[in-house]
Amino acid sequence: MLSWLTRHFQDARSSDPAGFGDFLARQSAFLAQKPLVDYCKVKAGRGERALFADPDFQAALAHCRWQTLSGATLDILAAAEAWLRPHATGAEPILATALAALGRQGLAEAPAPAEERPGLEATAAVLEAHLLALQQDPPLGADRLRMRCEAPLMATLPVHPDQRIGETPAIRGALRFHLVAAQQMMEKRFDAAPLTRNLLAASH
Repeated sequence: MLSWLTRHFQDARSSDPAGFGDFLARQSAFLAQKPLVDYCKVKAGRGERALFADPDFQAALAHCRWQTLSGATLDILAAAEAWLRPHATGAEPILATALAALGRQGLAEAPAPAEERPGLEATAAVLEAHLLALQQDPPLGADRLRMRCEAPLMATLPVHPDQRIGETPAIRGALRFHLVAAQQMMEKRFDAAPLTRNLLAASH
């Protein structure tokens, strides 16, 4: 029974590049939003309902989310590249090209308002160079990758710096937790070797 379950689980994992692209886009959006919203809810305490009903706060929250999405996309793609790279020996640049294409598609399809599009488009333009630069060093897991989502989140977080003194480690920890969780989900839902082959084949 155990061996059957193991085989069934392995067979159920996907190797579809399009599905992987959708997964990466969803995880990028989740990383950009979940830690941000959770933190703001904790800070608001009993005033959560009033705060989240305030139009100015909602606008600031949305801006922070879109700004953070750029870094989150870089981080999720970096985690994917590190996980798949061992299966792309000799074809690492092609893997970077394929993953960058998925990332660009995810950013292009994100329902961002017009004023936020330039930032996302600027990120889309550097995705491949970012992944190629990472390939100059051994692959790192999500627990050790340099997070690019932290800086934009901290810069646009709709909570005054005076009200979050000493809380940066907690915010960073929440971002790291969700990045690691995304990698773990990636490993459970997708089959790395055939997925890599399909990504490489699609890029030729």
